[in-house]
Amino acid sequence: MLTPVLLSGGVGSRLWPVSREAHPKQFLPLAGELSMLQETLQRTTGLQAAAPLVVCNEEHRFMVAEQLRQLELDSSGLILEPQGRNTAPAVALAALHLVREDPQAVMLVLPADHLIQQVDAFVRAVQTALPLAEQGRLMTFGVVPTSPETGYGYIKCGAALADDLFVLERFVEKPDAPTARSYLESGDYLWNSGMFLLGAQTYLDELQVQAPEILTRCREAMVAASSDMDFVRPDAEIFDQCPADSIDYAVMEKTERGGVVSLDCGWSDVGAWSALWDVAERDPDDNVCKGDVILDNCSGSYIRSDSRLVAATGVQNLVVVETPDAVLVAPRDQVQDVKGIVNRLKEQARPEASLHRRVYRPWGSYESLVSAERFQVKRIVVNPGQTLSLQMHHHRAEHWIVVKGTAEVTCEDKVFMLGEDESTYIPLGHKHRLANPGQIPLEIIEVQSGSYLGEDDIVRFEDVYGRSE
Repeated sequence: MLTPVLLSGGVGSRLWPVSREAHPKQFLPLAGELSMLQETLQRTTGLQAAAPLVVCNEEHRFMVAEQLRQLELDSSGLILEPQGRNTAPAVALAALHLVREDPQAVMLVLPADHLIQQVDAFVRAVQTALPLAEQGRLMTFGVVPTSPETGYGYIKCGAALADDLFVLERFVEKPDAPTARSYLESGDYLWNSGMFLLGAQTYLDELQVQAPEILTRCREAMVAASSDMDFVRPDAEIFDQCPADSIDYAVMEKTERGGVVSLDCGWSDVGAWSALWDVAERDPDDNVCKGDVILDNCSGSYIRSDSRLVAATGVQNLVVVETPDAVLVAPRDQVQDVKGIVNRLKEQARPEASLHRRVYRPWGSYESLVSAERFQVKRIVVNPGQTLSLQMHHHRAEHWIVVKGTAEVTCEDKVFMLGEDESTYIPLGHKHRLANPGQIPLEIIEVQSGSYLGEDDIVRFEDVYGRSE
């Protein structure tokens, strides 16, 4: 059976400040109304395939589950990597999980954060390559290049196997501009998309030959794995000993079973802000505007506002991206270097490297609106049917005001309901819990006051998400 395997472990640092470690680009609606992950999930529904299997970071598990729920899609499971070990181990975990139930399983391995504009062409390419994958070929998708791109790796195609199908001759690294032009002119090279179609057992067999240590550690981690709900947790201590390597280096560059299917579908890995300018609809002056933006005498620019008016005049070929707590300004042809800014933020231990003002939690989100000495104001959103932990604070009291929906409040031994425009007070040291029993998101304004307002001043007694102490 064909099973889509989505790899959702990236952090998308080149799309900072919108993409951050705690809420990376695959969970964001960057090119449409759906998130990148949801668009990837949606395009698999055109295949005759099993429910998707997602490999993701432990910290992102409830975001993945919520985005699946929003699409009303089932999954074949969510495999939670204790730590990132690159794509070869991630695909091995998925293959080991699938062959337990179906030794003939075929995996359609897809990064969760790529853009495909022509889904029908993608579906046709999968159907074209599937018979070869079922026969034991390790198939990769090579994108027909539209320019001498230096930001992508390339695949050289060997002998033709059929229309749009080739023997995989070799992978090549990102080239310089003259080399990229020669690749384009030769017609023998395709962009390396990072998407694969592989028999699960075939991949494991080849991994045994080419990178046996990876397979050994992944197998041991899965044997010792634990499960709860749809989550599969490989053993963290064992998986930590697994070598980190990409599927390209560990297997595809060495195998003699490799094949390539040619794909022309409006593909992009959305690896930088310039990629979003490339694929978006532009105005007559070649500008792309998102959000509350006013331009005068500007051209060739990507301007995005998430929270306030952004105005620009007399600029060309710039990227300007505004969020509530950070603004990025860069020449459009240098936005690949944004990763250096993120590294600087990490060196300075600044929260902007990993967190937004809006922080996502398994039950919903909270957003800091005002923060000062001895008080803080937050906007809290609790998803329908979700419940926060039963908790207590040593250093702060809280006032809750319901602005939308219905709240179920627990405070010590009392449980009561609050409707819109109603409020309550949670004294310091009292056990309390907030829940949303309704069908729409619950929104409250929380005013905290006290000597210390840090998020680590939480003692959890009960928690449906496994975080209680």
